[in-house]
Amino acid sequence: MIDFSAKMMLALLLALPACGTTRPVASGSGPQPTTVPPTQTPPARVAPVAVVVGAARLDQYLPQLKGQRVGLVINQTSRVGNAYLVDTLRARGVNVTAIFAPEHGFRGEAADGATITDGRDARSGVPVRSVYGKTKKPTPEMLADVDVLVFDIQDVGARFYTFISTLHYVMEAAAEQNKPVLVLDRPNPNGDLVDGPILEPAHRSFVGLDPLPIAHGLTVGELAQTINQEKWLAGGRSCRLTVVPLQQGYTHATAYHLPVRPSPNLPTDHAVALYPSICLFEGTNVSVGRGTDAPFEVIGSPSQPATRPYSFTPAPNAGSPTPPMKGQRCYGLDLAMAPARENGGLVLKYLLDFYQQSTDKTHFFGKYFEELSGTDTLRQQIIAGQSEAKIRASWEPGLRKFRVLRKKYLLYPER
Repeated sequence: MIDFSAKMMLALLLALPACGTTRPVASGSGPQPTTVPPTQTPPARVAPVAVVVGAARLDQYLPQLKGQRVGLVINQTSRVGNAYLVDTLRARGVNVTAIFAPEHGFRGEAADGATITDGRDARSGVPVRSVYGKTKKPTPEMLADVDVLVFDIQDVGARFYTFISTLHYVMEAAAEQNKPVLVLDRPNPNGDLVDGPILEPAHRSFVGLDPLPIAHGLTVGELAQTINQEKWLAGGRSCRLTVVPLQQGYTHATAYHLPVRPSPNLPTDHAVALYPSICLFEGTNVSVGRGTDAPFEVIGSPSQPATRPYSFTPAPNAGSPTPPMKGQRCYGLDLAMAPARENGGLVLKYLLDFYQQSTDKTHFFGKYFEELSGTDTLRQQIIAGQSEAKIRASWEPGLRKFRVLRKKYLLYPER
């Protein structure tokens, strides 16, 4: 479990205008923080309510697991209260025959990109099978002793967050092998954010499999229904899908505090809120703070002006053993108190500004940028110096169509 200060939570929930950064320079001497430019703030989100997640609604799905050999697609977020889902189910007599471990592993302790290997859970003795690494889609052999698959992983509402790609591949394997899938729904902490370019087929990868915008505004249950009914699985198949929804009272505008860190480099609610915007920097020569104590809340690069108001030096840590720009002074911004949205959508201004001020524009973008953005166009627009308004306008035709599609599969009201 992780604790968040009331000050940080207030900044996130009310989307306050940016104010002077307060985090000290992360490593060594350097320019001191100054004020982050203010932005237009979105409407305040609905106050938090007590959210009962799908996994906690045991009476809704235990009967479907009785007498079945159950495979769990889970990680450290898959809990009923403080107890891991696997322990909760086994204590109630469910025959769990396999755990399928996604990126970061079953306990969520592996670093970003680290290969997950097969093994056995020390506590329960259940075999653990990797679905991150060489094998991302469960094979027939991996599902031979499984009658039903249960997916219960916390998402953060961004297309490039790999757990939803794991969901896609699990559903695809289940469809091919005629296995039912049970999705235990969880809130999307960015559930009212729908923005960004739609993924183009040429740029499909594990950080983007389906034609979604960067921020899709769906819970995993809603997304599973969309994938299934829109026939996005290989061969236009669909699986036998059941979604256990959140208990009544949740809306897409409900602010949701994540009780468990969803991945090693998303340690705070504010980092989660910034993630859909800041992750695009992973396809550039700008660090997003991996190898610091504030990943996705600081950005900087050696190729930015030394007059930037903040600096840090990435160093190996548990979440990033080999962080980008390791040991190099990175000049940039501390976003600790910056709004996570601009004009109600993604924050694009930092990307435009960092390109314009880069002292090495030739190497600013990497090949990975297209996989993250999902399009050839955004890189070209930034290089051409297009305004944010013009770039946003180019997204609108795709977003209009997606919003219509999305409404068909919503399980919860917008507000």
